Amino acid sequence: MILLAVMQGLAAGTTFELPGELITIGRAPSNELVLDDMHVSGEHARIVVTGGRVVLYDLRSTNGTTLVRGGERRRLAGEQSSTDLETGDVVELGSGDGVTSLRVTIADEPFAAHIVSMRRLDELEPAAAKIERDPGALTKLYAAQKRIGAATDLDRVLIEVADAVLFLVPTATHVTLVLRDDELRQDTTAAAFVPVMTRVRLPSGVSGPPAGPVPITRSIYRRVVKERAAVLAADAPTEVGETESIMGASIRSTIGVPLWKGEEILGVLQADNRSSEGSAPGTLNAQDVELLLVLAANASLAVANARLIKRLTSAEDRLIKENSFLKGREEKRRGGGQVEIIGKSAAMAKVIEHLDKVVDTRVTVLIEGETGTGKELIAAAVHYRSRRRDKLFVAQNCAALAESLLESELFGHKKGSFTGATEEKKGLFEIADGGTLFLDEITETPMSLQSKLLRALQEGEIRPVGATTPKHVNVRIVAATNRNLEEEVKAGRFREDLYYRLKVFPIRLPSLRERREDIPLLAEHFLARYAAEIGKPVGGFSQQAAELMLSYNWPGNVRELQNEVQRLVIQLEPGAFATPELLSQRVRQVEGLVLRAGATRGTLKDMMDSVEKFFLIEALREHGNNKTNAAKVLGITREGLHKKLRLFGI
Repeated sequence: MILLAVMQGLAAGTTFELPGELITIGRAPSNELVLDDMHVSGEHARIVVTGGRVVLYDLRSTNGTTLVRGGERRRLAGEQSSTDLETGDVVELGSGDGVTSLRVTIADEPFAAHIVSMRRLDELEPAAAKIERDPGALTKLYAAQKRIGAATDLDRVLIEVADAVLFLVPTATHVTLVLRDDELRQDTTAAAFVPVMTRVRLPSGVSGPPAGPVPITRSIYRRVVKERAAVLAADAPTEVGETESIMGASIRSTIGVPLWKGEEILGVLQADNRSSEGSAPGTLNAQDVELLLVLAANASLAVANARLIKRLTSAEDRLIKENSFLKGREEKRRGGGQVEIIGKSAAMAKVIEHLDKVVDTRVTVLIEGETGTGKELIAAAVHYRSRRRDKLFVAQNCAALAESLLESELFGHKKGSFTGATEEKKGLFEIADGGTLFLDEITETPMSLQSKLLRALQEGEIRPVGATTPKHVNVRIVAATNRNLEEEVKAGRFREDLYYRLKVFPIRLPSLRERREDIPLLAEHFLARYAAEIGKPVGGFSQQAAELMLSYNWPGNVRELQNEVQRLVIQLEPGAFATPELLSQRVRQVEGLVLRAGATRGTLKDMMDSVEKFFLIEALREHGNNKTNAAKVLGITREGLHKKLRLFGI
């Protein structure tokens, strides 16, 4: 029994009597001790009675918990977030001016040293042998265990176990199931036991839920846990001691039987005879102990399996929710999960043609192209156009992390595998299992990590940092680079075997200057997008601004164009058109070239042809008609230059 006297706070002067193995303290109504002070967290602290100890835990509260003992103060935080409690301790919830103080008194519930009958777990076989010699008991036991075995839901299993006790033991009137708090046990080294269900024998003789609250005797199941044995007290007030819980429950006789798995005590099955006043008391006897001990062997397995199923189901539901959240966030970022590729040029038509051929294969795709050409967009298109679209698309820039961090990010790590690895972490390969992993700037991957990447690509096998066994994953890899991989291999900076594994199906993205006819489409797309984001209506581009944007080379490609349009939208007045003076200085450098090209007003295609013809002639003139040098300056191949010269009749 724990007594907490409030010395300071809104409830000052109040004393709370808190029976039980597990006591939570906080502002939320779900706590056993509810304190309304604003500096107290919703779930602030927990007190656990276990193995003769009373332990206080801080539950990562906002304002903290402090133990005061003999003038010394100890703050509970981090790895030192728990401490044993003693009578006379003061617990302070909060800090500074906002503190609620509780004085602790620990009162023991006595029980007698003499027990009528006790059967330890290692004596289960002799108990089973006795039951086997009783055909009637064996038949009833088989029927009860069959019903328990058919249940999988934890609540249903507990009901079947409790009803089986009332079915097997006619003198039992109440059955209570006490289970170890597994959630607490994961957070601490303590193990608290909590009553979770009570079933009673109704006047009709059948079992059912009680009509109201049922007082629980904790002294019996504590003895069962401590002794690791089944306990019988035939006359509870005499044998166990006249504790408040025994007398309040009117228990005349009681049996406590452990539920166990291996060396672990999972809980306690407690059967009582609670005779009403004036009636003849029933008697629970040693034969009942033998019967319930055999029943508990099967019930223990059923309870353990049901709790495991419940944890696995909860974990699966949590993963499904997390997966849905991540997919939803990615789809929102992508615009509903549909990746729109803007462009009608011949160069982009070729890219889309290649894309459609590879989306539903398992081969690795290598996307090559200059910085800012939209490699991640194409990688996302590979994923969202494939049958993997329902799984995750995960992207990682290999140049963004140091070697040690990149390995952990990609493959994960085990707890304690290196300094700072305070918990186990899943890598991106495992997170993207079933989906697509995009590795941008793949040439920045350290040589020591490239061998692990090769194994993951070839075998679908990864090994987290610090792990001794590999894991198998099913991940589609899309890689990207703005460098020439062949030159990287020749220079010894990239593994040749990994190069061949990556370049199964290469896709080259053209630069923006190679697809100038897409510039107006892209500009209009970004204009509408940012106007909607900012909430500002815009008129569009003036003809002169559009001509200047067409004439500019865009060394930063689509990303540079995107940033330019975003800056324009910010500058524009509502409803206004983008005019040349609003463009960046680097874009306006070509101002006047359109006029010098002699472009006549007409359709956009006619003006573009005039400007392009002008640039071709200027490039040839500057390089003395050397077509190789002219093509290099223009950023096209010699064959491409010949094609354009024939087109314009030059």
